[in-house]
Amino acid sequence: MDSTDTGLFGPDSVTWKLHAEPILLLAGLRSLYLQALHPRAMAGVAQNSNYRRDAWGRLVRTANYVGTTVYGTTAEAEEAGLRLRRLHARMTAVDPATGQRFRVDEPDLLRWVHVTEVESFLDTARRAGVPLDDVEVDGYYTEQRRSAALVGLDPETVPGTAAEVAEYYRRVRPELRMTKEAAETALFLTAPPLPWKLSLPARVGLNLGPLRWAYLGVAGTALALLPGWARRLYGGLGLPTTALSAEVTVRALRFALTALPRDWREGPMRRAAEERAARSAALSG
Repeated sequence: MDSTDTGLFGPDSVTWKLHAEPILLLAGLRSLYLQALHPRAMAGVAQNSNYRRDAWGRLVRTANYVGTTVYGTTAEAEEAGLRLRRLHARMTAVDPATGQRFRVDEPDLLRWVHVTEVESFLDTARRAGVPLDDVEVDGYYTEQRRSAALVGLDPETVPGTAAEVAEYYRRVRPELRMTKEAAETALFLTAPPLPWKLSLPARVGLNLGPLRWAYLGVAGTALALLPGWARRLYGGLGLPTTALSAEVTVRALRFALTALPRDWREGPMRRAAEERAARSAALSG
């Protein structure tokens, strides 16, 4: 492995700046609520995933994948993308509306998942107070076309600016709706089972009520951060004050997270990437 390889993006990228923010954990939850509104995408997940039995394991695997594509070496990112493409290539699902079987790696579905994920990262971060100007916003979307290529998309077919993302949402919105699977997934995301290490104390009588209420608040904030049209699909959560309250909450949460010790906020992938970047800078200097 090249000890100076900073991967697909590098220390001068908007991607590294944005993904250094721990508030993106909340953004990931927001993206899942949004993705659930696409009936075919939701069918692909519901018919192929064991997320109900292993919700936290799936969350960890997804976080590791994103971390690898952002902070891993070029070879590590490409290998992670290859594994994901091979996994998706074996999966099919049945369209709940037409009864037709389809592949879960159809470009339209991969594009939906990609756009909702990167838009959630960016929108959540900006509303939490991360300083990003319009040029950086477009730069992030353009950079993330490299991530889209990893899952098998043609980068030229992926929105690469804020205006293109807005236009993409405008085009896809007629396909979105609240289905039984979407409602069940949203309910599961709002009140998932506790990880097993936390569930053990509950079995012996320890009150974990505050932890559950704290997570419920996080989930409620993620829902409130959705675009107004998406909140309305979830049952009319489109009041003007909803977005404002969510922004106040997410800014306070970011402040609390950034106050944590650095070792708590930075994972090993990021630290390893920064060490490679430092070696690269020393050699080039």
